[in-house]
Amino acid sequence: MTSFSADDEVFMQRALELAANAGEVGEVPVGAVIVSDGEIVGEGANSSITTNDATAHAEILAIRDACDKLNNYRLPGATAYLSLEPCTMCAGAIVHARVARVVCATHEPRFGAAGSMSNHLQNSQLNHQCEVEFGLMQSQSSDLLKTFFRARR
Repeated sequence: MTSFSADDEVFMQRALELAANAGEVGEVPVGAVIVSDGEIVGEGANSSITTNDATAHAEILAIRDACDKLNNYRLPGATAYLSLEPCTMCAGAIVHARVARVVCATHEPRFGAAGSMSNHLQNSQLNHQCEVEFGLMQSQSSDLLKTFFRARR
């Protein structure tokens, strides 16, 4: 079992706040935070529906934000805190950005590309692999998603 730090909890809590904000406006409640040198440098919340942009996933937006703030298209040494396991598109962006560590609150069994459906983040055929950890604030993330989808049915 992975042991998470107090800082990990703070950063994941922020990702969950972003996820909740997305859910409040009708987006699937997913949030992402990018941390470098102990500070948040990028944030994102799903906004594909409100922006009519299929690529406007929380992870993509957080990576764009971090790259802009750090003036670098690479994020070496960074950690991504994700309220939900990334899809293949987002996992690809994480690998391209060279994020070192990915902390996911919960698995995404249908589309997850960090071990559930596939494992793009740790594919040895690629020139970069990420450290991946699951389970930090899993119940909070799962509850957000369940509540959101239950209300839509």
